[in-house]
Amino acid sequence: MDYNVSGDILNEGDRIKPRKIKQAIVEIVSDSGEGAQKCGQSFGAISAKMGNGVWTVEIIPAEIQPPARSREGASGIRVRIGSDKVTNMGNHADLVIALNEQVVYGRIRQDAYNGNTLMFIENKWAKSEQETIRQQYSEALLKFKELGIKVVEIPMEEECLKLMPDPRKGKNMWILGLLCYMYDRDIPKAENQIRRIFKKKTDAVIDLNIKLLHAGYDWARGNLPFRYEVTPMDVDDDMVVMNGNEALSMGVMASGIELCSMYPITPATSVSHHLAENFERVGGIVHQAEDEISAIGFAIGASFAGKPAVTVTSGPGLALKTEFIGLAVMAEIPLVIIDVQRGGPSTGLPTKVEQSDLLAAIYGEAGDAPKIVLAAATIEECFHFVVLARKLAESFRTPVILLSDANLATGVQPFPRPKIDPLWLTNPIDQSPWKDGAWPFEWDENTGTSKRPIPGQKGGMYTVTGLAHGQTGKVAYDPDINQASVESRSRKIASFQKSLKPPKINGDPEGDVLLVGWGSTLGAIEEAVADARAEGLKVSSLHLRFLFPIVPGLVDIFKRFKKVITVEINYSDTLGNPMVTQENRRYAQLAWLLRAKTLMDIDCFSNVYGQPLNPEKVLKMIKRELKIENSEVNV
Repeated sequence: MDYNVSGDILNEGDRIKPRKIKQAIVEIVSDSGEGAQKCGQSFGAISAKMGNGVWTVEIIPAEIQPPARSREGASGIRVRIGSDKVTNMGNHADLVIALNEQVVYGRIRQDAYNGNTLMFIENKWAKSEQETIRQQYSEALLKFKELGIKVVEIPMEEECLKLMPDPRKGKNMWILGLLCYMYDRDIPKAENQIRRIFKKKTDAVIDLNIKLLHAGYDWARGNLPFRYEVTPMDVDDDMVVMNGNEALSMGVMASGIELCSMYPITPATSVSHHLAENFERVGGIVHQAEDEISAIGFAIGASFAGKPAVTVTSGPGLALKTEFIGLAVMAEIPLVIIDVQRGGPSTGLPTKVEQSDLLAAIYGEAGDAPKIVLAAATIEECFHFVVLARKLAESFRTPVILLSDANLATGVQPFPRPKIDPLWLTNPIDQSPWKDGAWPFEWDENTGTSKRPIPGQKGGMYTVTGLAHGQTGKVAYDPDINQASVESRSRKIASFQKSLKPPKINGDPEGDVLLVGWGSTLGAIEEAVADARAEGLKVSSLHLRFLFPIVPGLVDIFKRFKKVITVEINYSDTLGNPMVTQENRRYAQLAWLLRAKTLMDIDCFSNVYGQPLNPEKVLKMIKRELKIENSEVNV
């Protein structure tokens, strides 16, 4: 975006006609606790309500309250708004608003800015009583300018002090006002947004934040020599705006699930927060257990009793739940398990994104424990896939693991308002007397499925055990019975796979490179493919939602491309280190799975920087694979 920052200061009351643009990427970075996320999410929500495509990415430090003015403690948000549907965070920011200079360094290391980036920075540090801070500020501004960033110092604190004695928690709404002027946002919508986010506060707090909004707007109107309008999308649908965790929560309520049992864990916890505020209205219960193991045990018990249940967690919690997941597989108790993935292993990177739980979700339990695993690729799918997961769990009498991740969890995006469908809900429990002579695990020879008795159903009493058992449910160590029971549980997954269709290809059905992704990488991959195809490159992509069982038709699709590469946010070795060879190389997790399933040479592109993928890196990788010049990229 071309900003002219050398214009004269405008006189009060001057008006600038906004210049129409297709998109803008804005970042707000600050110390933790200064409200940058609230400002950015509000800006994104206002933009979505004005008809723009929106995608947000929260910048969250690893520590709860890191030291102020620390490079590692940067907190903030990126907001990308556009005239078309926005599916990812984009590449370099057009505008960054920094509340101090130190928090900018980390974002520079992550390649968030370039020579076209404009930076508004709080100027109070230039007048600090501490010489060290003044020197750090001066050195930083020189460094930023050397990198080509256009730096404009603005008096955020000075302006906020006109309205409040401690502006630390008021600057965010002042900045929101500045952004509303700069990008021609609707002020009444901004006021309503403030009333919504502060609805539990007093009228005095709400009024003060609205005054700060207007103060930021008025300052920008009198001082900024540029203004822009991101034209709205051309859509007729009624849109809703939410993040992925809110969509998961709404999906739980829409699906007919009656119980959510979970233990708080980043980045999944806000699912329970949203449910706790709303679930009771539809007859649901949120149970906060004392730990992860208790949470899934409670959910299994509810489901066994005939009440559809879900447990929500992240990677470390999934690890603790594995024994109980195996019990649900063995006892054939339906259960929905939502895993909002984060960096690992162990407690890893609690606030950063990864897709490193795929193999754990599929193979994590002791023994042979097949279950259905699917992954949402968009915030809209976070909603609909909960409904699907509940249906599959009950239809196939098995646990279903739904994978989301931190990128989807906190990202905000508009999507068409779902049209409520009664078929989403669970069927009434059949309480008619259990048929005499019928067994509780009477597996169908073709599908492996069986009817499930419910406690309290006349004649439906049966033994539930995690031990090996036959069709009667009673413990059985007979080799033939065990072989038959394991075969039946596996046959359920095979029969479900028969209902799946080959995935759709984004692009031509054949070519030089096919990118294969899953989860939240969808937007970055498809934007990179679109850019590559615009340059005449023969590149296509496909995105997998069903990961176990894997969708059919992949071998036939892969054969039509010279090279197949998975794009993932988990670890893989890159050749070049003398210790890494083709024989011992570790592949990214989907690549590993596809190599085993197809017996084909599937390559991979992945990293574990803890950041969402951006289209530019994927495009550079494509060009490198096709041996096109100027395609160096740090992968």
